[in-house]
Amino acid sequence: MNRTTPDIRLFCSDLDGTLLGNPEASLRFKAAWESLPPETRPLLVYNSGRTVGDVRRFVSSGLLPSPDFIIGTMGTRILDCRAQREITEFRDTLAAGWDGDKVRAVLAGQAGAQPQTESHQDPFMLSWSLATPTPERVREIGAALQAQGLSVQVFHSEARDLDVVPTGAGKGPSLAWLCRRLGIEGNRVLVCGDSGNDAPMFRIPGARGVIVENARPELFEATVDIPVFTAHRILADGVIDGLREFGVITGEVRAERAGGTEAVLTPGDRMLFTGTRMASLTGDEKQLLCTAYERALDAVRRNITPMGFSACSLKDNAFKGTDVNYRSVWARDGSITVISTLDIDDADIRRACRATLDTLLKAISPTGQIPANVRIDDGVPDYSGVGNICSIDSGLWVVIAFYNYIVRTRDMAFLEEHADRLQAAMLWLSAIDSNNDGLLEIPEAGDWTDLFGRSYNVLYDEVLWYRANVCFGRLLEFRGKFDRAGDYLRTSRHIRSRVLEVFWPTTGGSASGDAELRFASRQFELGDARYLLAEITPFSFNWRCDVFGNVLAYLMNLLDVDRARTAFRFMWGVGVNSPFPVANLYPVVQAGDPDWKSYYTVNLLNLPQHYHNGGVWPFIGGMWVRFIHRLGYHDVACRELLRLAELNRQGRDQEWEFNEWCHGGTGRPMGKAFQAWSAASFLKACHELETAPDNFGDE
Repeated sequence: MNRTTPDIRLFCSDLDGTLLGNPEASLRFKAAWESLPPETRPLLVYNSGRTVGDVRRFVSSGLLPSPDFIIGTMGTRILDCRAQREITEFRDTLAAGWDGDKVRAVLAGQAGAQPQTESHQDPFMLSWSLATPTPERVREIGAALQAQGLSVQVFHSEARDLDVVPTGAGKGPSLAWLCRRLGIEGNRVLVCGDSGNDAPMFRIPGARGVIVENARPELFEATVDIPVFTAHRILADGVIDGLREFGVITGEVRAERAGGTEAVLTPGDRMLFTGTRMASLTGDEKQLLCTAYERALDAVRRNITPMGFSACSLKDNAFKGTDVNYRSVWARDGSITVISTLDIDDADIRRACRATLDTLLKAISPTGQIPANVRIDDGVPDYSGVGNICSIDSGLWVVIAFYNYIVRTRDMAFLEEHADRLQAAMLWLSAIDSNNDGLLEIPEAGDWTDLFGRSYNVLYDEVLWYRANVCFGRLLEFRGKFDRAGDYLRTSRHIRSRVLEVFWPTTGGSASGDAELRFASRQFELGDARYLLAEITPFSFNWRCDVFGNVLAYLMNLLDVDRARTAFRFMWGVGVNSPFPVANLYPVVQAGDPDWKSYYTVNLLNLPQHYHNGGVWPFIGGMWVRFIHRLGYHDVACRELLRLAELNRQGRDQEWEFNEWCHGGTGRPMGKAFQAWSAASFLKACHELETAPDNFGDE
């Protein structure tokens, strides 16, 4: 933070996807805000597409602190909470150039646009549902309105909501009007948001901005050329990060200040967690987590080599036959280990993170392919896997890990050194979208499930493809390449829309013009999904639940919190975390099933509940714990973390082996010992849940 800038006098935040989404985090924000001295804290403004009445209900329920002002209904109403009256003078400024009847007439002629319920309408904000339109389509609607002499703004958000408001309304103009009324200069205003309709707030001259980590790419695109602070955490926790960055609050806000999970559970949640103990961690449980943390740290250190992280400890495992490829720096394993250990203040581990990325990027092929792995013994890269098929997800993971490394270290010299290689990798990956529909076409055995029969549009790979475009766009932004950054961020928006449209079927159908041409778009006739489907091909689709893919979709900020919560309820209900967190697939593929492949019996690896066919993977378990925590179930996440510690405690030869995978039925450990990503993912979960030893102090 530039501490020579004036103090913040007004803080304005969006609600949905920013302050709302994780009730526990919302309560942490409330605790942090109310701890500030009333006489010195900034004015608090909520700026939401919701009605003023909706916003007031969140305050009266105790979830959010009382604001000074509420800007509601997409910047068409301003409530002075202190005077308890609407500022009607603002409403009077909106009438010029506005004609609600004309707006409705224009939208009536737009295919796929359905008026939302009356509760979502206002004299100066009219709302429709329009699923996954392109940015060009939204601009066309705006042009059609302006052609009728209307002075309006059109906003599209959450891949479904289309709002039309007067030019003088919207989140930015309304906030600017309020600041002028209050006599507050723009450079003393701090704003925070997560989606494209928040962008006008960031464009107020002089205003400083905070973007939460779960923000949609359209907000990054809209602010690509202005300085903003991007939080390391999501939702209200990211808001707290921003307030700390700009000196509004100081110190840490611990989870327990907001109360436990039980304080925010709905009746439906309580039924979901029947039989799950929700109390705070006991002393013995904290000690177990401290021990597990230290053992995980030791396991990661066992994988440090001069070339980066090995897949598993070289001195603690025997290698023969094809197992020799474990003696490598793997793009996939190494990248996950890098991402998962950046919270750790350890010079050796940080050097290993850098060396891992350096080794893999320097081994890039002339065409831009990142190798699956680079052998530690002789430095030879391997670009293929089972059946000599290329590894698609290697490049995806490296781009994502490189972005995370740069965000944390700000090592811009390292970014410039590898900028051309990263660009080549993105060009190679884009060629995998051979039909230019936004999604990659994956060959069988072309990703981490290298002995499993998935192909064409595979959820896991598409999630990574979305995130890689966001990450590379932001890397270009860091380098000042704003136009090219915008291109990649726009691409990521298209990928996200396609994933939600194709992998989350709904009886509501599709609004895209070529829906009838796609087999996948007709799957909605079978019902509404409760999770993202595992695989789509031109001729079929797979209704199995890829647990890892769904968890990853939320952690990579593709899946919104409502869909993520729906997916979680399904996965928890069917017991994907039994006997331990968490099986990678539900249900498993049995012999005789149409999805069964004869090669699943190779080395007996993919029998039911083995390996990729419903095996329990500790590295996915760590992500599962973080997934639950981000949904607002902190105590449940702590329970799952304890169970994950017990899983990692097991070993084939000794305790705390952090094995590669475990049997999905018995929970017994399989695979190599001291696996880097198993240990690193546990460490990442501990940091995110604030259960690392430093968080417990002298307890």
